[in-house]
Amino acid sequence: MIAKSVTVYMKESCPYSRGLIRKLERDGVDYVRYDVDRDAARLAEMLALNGGRRAVPTIVWPDKGVEVGFHGQ
Repeated sequence: MIAKSVTVYMKESCPYSRGLIRKLERDGVDYVRYDVDRDAARLAEMLALNGGRRAVPTIVWPDKGVEVGFHGQ
């Protein structure tokens, strides 16, 4: 089976986004990240996925759905 990557929509300036990236790296999780401040198309994707919320990080977990926010767990 091929492992799927977690998709993270984030802002480099967001401490919660940076904390999530550190956790994913520490846990050895494959991920792809998009900075929605720099990429309008990815911002539009994020808004479509999370119900129009401008909240980061927005995380797309393979086979688990979309999660908005990160609080260090």
